[in-house]
Amino acid sequence: MAIFSARLFFFFPILFGHGIFELEASHHIYQTLQNLDEFASATSQPHRTGYHFQPPKNWMNDPNGPMIYKGIYHLFYQYNPKGAVWGNIVWAHSTSRDLVNWTPQKLAIYPSQRSAIDGAWSGSATIFPDEWVKSPKNPVMAPTPENQINASSFRDPTTAWLGADGRWKVVIGSRINCKGLAYLYRSKDFVYWIKAKTLLHSAEDTGMWECVDFFPVSVNSSVGVDMLSILGPNVKYVFKASLDDTKHDYYTVGEYDPVKDVYTPDEGSVDGDSGLRYDYGKFYASKSFFDSAKNRMILWGWINESSSVSDDIKKGWSGIQAIPRVIWLDKSGKQLLQWPIKEIEMLRTNAVHLPRKVLQGGSVLEVPRVTAAQADVEITFKVSHFRKAEGLDPSWTNPQLLCSQKGASVRGSLGPFGLLVFASKGMQEYTSVFFRIFKGQNKYVVLMCSDQSRSSLNPDNDKTTYGAFVDVDPVHEHLSLRSLIDHSVVESFGGQGKSCMTARVYPILAINEDAHLHAFNNGSKSVTITRLSAWSMKKANIN
Repeated sequence: MAIFSARLFFFFPILFGHGIFELEASHHIYQTLQNLDEFASATSQPHRTGYHFQPPKNWMNDPNGPMIYKGIYHLFYQYNPKGAVWGNIVWAHSTSRDLVNWTPQKLAIYPSQRSAIDGAWSGSATIFPDEWVKSPKNPVMAPTPENQINASSFRDPTTAWLGADGRWKVVIGSRINCKGLAYLYRSKDFVYWIKAKTLLHSAEDTGMWECVDFFPVSVNSSVGVDMLSILGPNVKYVFKASLDDTKHDYYTVGEYDPVKDVYTPDEGSVDGDSGLRYDYGKFYASKSFFDSAKNRMILWGWINESSSVSDDIKKGWSGIQAIPRVIWLDKSGKQLLQWPIKEIEMLRTNAVHLPRKVLQGGSVLEVPRVTAAQADVEITFKVSHFRKAEGLDPSWTNPQLLCSQKGASVRGSLGPFGLLVFASKGMQEYTSVFFRIFKGQNKYVVLMCSDQSRSSLNPDNDKTTYGAFVDVDPVHEHLSLRSLIDHSVVESFGGQGKSCMTARVYPILAINEDAHLHAFNNGSKSVTITRLSAWSMKKANIN
């Protein structure tokens, strides 16, 4: 556990070392991340993003310790200062006043002690009121034979919170065999920590839990809740674990007993593969923080590459961060809603609003006057002809598999309909984000897919198709889709943020001004576009 004093307390575990330690923020050995002369050529790369966070070069993965302090947003992240592949991990650091434009700072945490020889791994930040200095008390937590925790299963502490009993508390991810565990530690002074006798939470057959996250949400408001807020009946809790076995982020919604320090998921909220995910595409090692300036909970997440390692080395970089998302509890109380931060809209320009239009089966509608490689688009559909919906086979329980079998080119009745992004002029390349509607036993079921199978002529890319069921009633609600498009990434939000899907794609033809954006309907029945608004996006100033 790294303890900084601003007093900013940073936690991160040592994967193969001897526990948790602290390193000072200021460091003269490594250079700062930004060198504009050296990296000027990076802006000419067609797959480098224009408004997603990434360093000028090299490898980046997990977001660490995001916070706001004295009006300044801070993001730390796992970074390799020596290359575009994983290794030599340190904590890099950037700051922002708006979560959109970012200024690089000196590397914050780096291996300088024997216990840190293998790297400075992921963790969190807790804000105290003094100066940011190195503590001589480290390591303050460690996996040892005495506590019977394996050094490779002691990962990624959460932000700490102060309980009503006057003790600080923090959660660490672990496992025993295939059982995922969340250990809870307590401290009166933030230096001497004692592992609780009971687990905060655990689940069988989920494997190693890393990058765990634990935070409250309001039951009746979209306003964020600080972990230090007063407990009550109007608050539920979210527990998230990044599953090392699947590389997906799963979460449950439930209750927290502050006396026993035990979390219990609500009935129907399931841990593991059959449970809820933040994002059904590329999105991992996420970390939330409470934005006290705007009373909202914000979620960061790492989006890794789908290109080959050799291609990553050629382009000189790997990994981006998702656009920060505001998260809050849906009115059903069963899941979270996610939406891009409002600030990202400052980059919108040259708005295009198309009138209401019926999309006949088999039709494609191009969205004109938009820089389609760097855009933000929102579209809403009204659906009828429900009696013609295809029946949902009871065995079709895996939405990703269903999307793989019924991609954008497979014609149905009500769908596929949605967006074609990064489309080349002759449609040799395109990525499709779309809906299908099926008739279930007692309701109509909405499937959302992101189909990358034709995203690039490059055969070396991972072109996995993603899928999720969206909890909306298409009979009484319009189907909405928003996609943030940025050169090699598509972040899509279905059903006003009920299901999210992020894809990485690397077209060869559909790049820069040669990329096109379309609405489409490949179903046999018509659908109506009730709203279509698109914007070209300006480039953010990032690192």
